[in-house]
Amino acid sequence: MCGFAGFSDYTRNLTKQIEENKKILRNMGSALEHRGPDDFNLMVTEHAAFSHARLAVVDIQGGVQPMTRHRDGYTYNIVYNGELYNTNELREHLGKMGVVFETNSDTEVLLLTYMTYGEECVHMLNGIYSFVIYDGRLNRTFFVRDRFGVKPLFYSCRDDCVLFASEIKGILKYPGVEPVIDVNGLCEIFGLGPARSPGNGVFKGIHEFPPGFAGVLDESGLKVYRYYELEAREHKENYTQTVERTRFLLVDSIERQLVGDVPLCTLLSGGIDSSIVSSVAAHALRQKGRVLDTYSFDYEGNNEYFKASDFQPSQDRPFVDKMVDYLGTKHTYLNCNNKQLYESLTYAMRAKDLPGMADVDSSMLFFCRQIKKNHTVCLSGECADEIFGGYPWFRDEEAFKNPVFPWSKDLSFRKFILRKEILEKLPLDDYVNYAYTRTINQVPKFDAESDTEARRREISYLNIRWFMTTLLDRKDRTTMASGLEVRVPFADHRLIQYIYNVPWQFKYHNNTVKGLLRDAARGLLPDEVLFRRKSPYPKTYNPGYEMLLKRQLKSILDNSQSALCKLVDKENIIKLMNSPADYGKPWFGQLMAVPQMYAYLIQIEQWIKEYKIKIEL
Repeated sequence: MCGFAGFSDYTRNLTKQIEENKKILRNMGSALEHRGPDDFNLMVTEHAAFSHARLAVVDIQGGVQPMTRHRDGYTYNIVYNGELYNTNELREHLGKMGVVFETNSDTEVLLLTYMTYGEECVHMLNGIYSFVIYDGRLNRTFFVRDRFGVKPLFYSCRDDCVLFASEIKGILKYPGVEPVIDVNGLCEIFGLGPARSPGNGVFKGIHEFPPGFAGVLDESGLKVYRYYELEAREHKENYTQTVERTRFLLVDSIERQLVGDVPLCTLLSGGIDSSIVSSVAAHALRQKGRVLDTYSFDYEGNNEYFKASDFQPSQDRPFVDKMVDYLGTKHTYLNCNNKQLYESLTYAMRAKDLPGMADVDSSMLFFCRQIKKNHTVCLSGECADEIFGGYPWFRDEEAFKNPVFPWSKDLSFRKFILRKEILEKLPLDDYVNYAYTRTINQVPKFDAESDTEARRREISYLNIRWFMTTLLDRKDRTTMASGLEVRVPFADHRLIQYIYNVPWQFKYHNNTVKGLLRDAARGLLPDEVLFRRKSPYPKTYNPGYEMLLKRQLKSILDNSQSALCKLVDKENIIKLMNSPADYGKPWFGQLMAVPQMYAYLIQIEQWIKEYKIKIEL
């Protein structure tokens, strides 16, 4: 994993001002060095300028970027962030065609695959990636983001020049780019946040290639297009066959993602998803005479203050203990106290360049910093709930009846905290409704389905294109902030495509949440873990943390010149803070309730102030 930034322009020769452009590249690239602490390089060609901060995972010596290769008198250059899990197959395929390799890196395999197949190469890749290639033969620049948005790729068009970077902060370093938030950006923050509309960079003029999209820039301008979409089709296999196919795809995905020349670990929460990943990984490493390292997270005081709810029915620690004993892993229990969690809010905002999932982000960032001390790559159980129907809203009658995002059903709470004059300028309802309707209109459907199954497919698609992307965005930014690479086997495109068409009666087999996944994982886990009720990523219930948030938020609100005071209704928020804490009323998803909303507002204040954001209303 890495970070890259640069710009491409076909109206001028960038080499004629090479020193000036190198200086710009250094500034853009330096903002991303946390993503790649092992090496930094840059390159200026006639129409494309690349900088690359590298986290060395495969072929430490040979995978240096930007990488250049030549063929038939033409030059090709690449910057790449990601990991290919079918590198060996591609290498063997190209080798049979006479392609000669100089290194063992997946970067070279990716570039040579493009040189051989052009834009069609995207259909041959299994992995997580964003990359940019300068094609000297066709005189164009090619941009790609992976199918489900595991790795980020932002861009901005400035006259005839296209700026690009792995994170927004890289683009903000380009001369003349100002951090501006307009009405649309505020609607993203207060109407949809911490989710974002696909392709929306929140900052005015900054965009993101949506998952499954590519782009071509040449003398005629930039063309952005979709190269991948889920397909809806009839599922013809019986339940036994479906279980077998699901198990094969899942195990194959996990085993593929164990590649690397650096220390590897897994995140083990004690839930079914991370336990499956850890079980397969532990077995694969055991075959090589190695012991898997695993990590789990919790918060200081949760033994005393934990409150069971429908969203979080039980604590994780007892189930982690069972899995560690069962797998024989070398396990580390990580804990975060109130002060560490609170102080990490600022770092999490900087990592994302935006306010995010509050302490869900900040805790992950804190824990990843601890993991990075000993490991460079980790595997996670993220994305299983989105594709196997694990969230409560897959079974919530209200989600079937109401045309709203099921993880953010009601905007009244969001509007309650905003000043009246701000609400009058922000079309929150229309903005959110349009985002929802636009997505529903894109859902790949199978005409022979019943109305109920069609609606369930819509909910599944919403989860994949919105909620899952939000969690992947959080995972990438909080891990890469420390130069830690995270891999997500459940996001394998073959698995997602297959499960997308599996009927609900199979996914919910025997009226069991994620029944199909549990049956596919039989023998990998002890039954008490395999049939445990879902419990999401842990959050703190320590009242001391909430007191820290309230104290800081009150300090911000008491300053009439603060950026937040110009946006929110101080009196309404004070009323909330003077009321008993509501840990069960979600602001977003399962984990962001009223206390997390306080943290979200604190991040907004820090964000506007630190990034010197100009607000246009």
